[in-house]
Amino acid sequence: MLKKLNSENFRNEILDKKIALVDFYADWCGPCRMLSPVIDEIAEERPDISVGKVNVDDESALASEYGIMSIPALIVFENGKEKARLVGVRPKGEILAELK
Repeated sequence: MLKKLNSENFRNEILDKKIALVDFYADWCGPCRMLSPVIDEIAEERPDISVGKVNVDDESALASEYGIMSIPALIVFENGKEKARLVGVRPKGEILAELK
C-alpha cells in the first residue's frame, strides 16, 4: 500500500521497516508524473515493502534532510539506512533490482 509521508510518520513508516522505497516528488514535475504509476504498481505488487511518497513542496525539511537536489528521486532504505538512490525516471526493473 502506498503511503503519503511527512515528517510525523516518516520514521514509523520507513525507517522502522526492513525494506522501504521512498519517492520524492512534486505535483508540478512532469517526470515525477511519469514515474508515479510505476511506484503505484510496485506498492501493489510488493506488500512486503513499505512504499511511500514525499511531496518536496509540502515536506521541504525531509527533502533537505535527505539531500534531494533533483526530482524524481527514489531512495531505498534497508533497516533504516539508505541503501540506494535513483534520480530521474527509471524503468521498473531497475527499481525492483534495488529492492532485492
